[in-house]
Amino acid sequence: MRKGFTLIEMLVVLTIIGIVMALSLFGISSSRETARDANRKADLELIRSGLELYKADCNDYPASITKDTPLVGDGSPASTCLTTNTYISSIPKDPLDDARLYRYVRQTPTTYVICAALEKGTGTINCGANACGAGVSCNYSVANP
Repeated sequence: MRKGFTLIEMLVVLTIIGIVMALSLFGISSSRETARDANRKADLELIRSGLELYKADCNDYPASITKDTPLVGDGSPASTCLTTNTYISSIPKDPLDDARLYRYVRQTPTTYVICAALEKGTGTINCGANACGAGVSCNYSVANP
């Protein structure tokens, strides 16, 4: 009597292992998208907090913001909106791709909207001419409280 596994038994085990691995990879991919979306939402809340601090000192919102640059005071009024005040040390960028943008639009001196493109989001939000990057539609936004 020989001891060991037959070819059929080995193929069955390898097939089961392959199926389990494929299912787990699919689940991990979905979790990564969800995690990046949560990161995007947190980034927008960080930007919103900085904008509110800016408005408290400067009496309005900035005309524009640029990723990877700090949000600092503009000197008007000179007594509270100092150019040495840093409200956000660096505007965050999208965790997936540099071509994707967080779009900030100042609608009036006292209102704004910030848009992003979530991977698991649906619909489209109009957030300016260039949307949320090259060929990427915005589908999530936050506005001033």
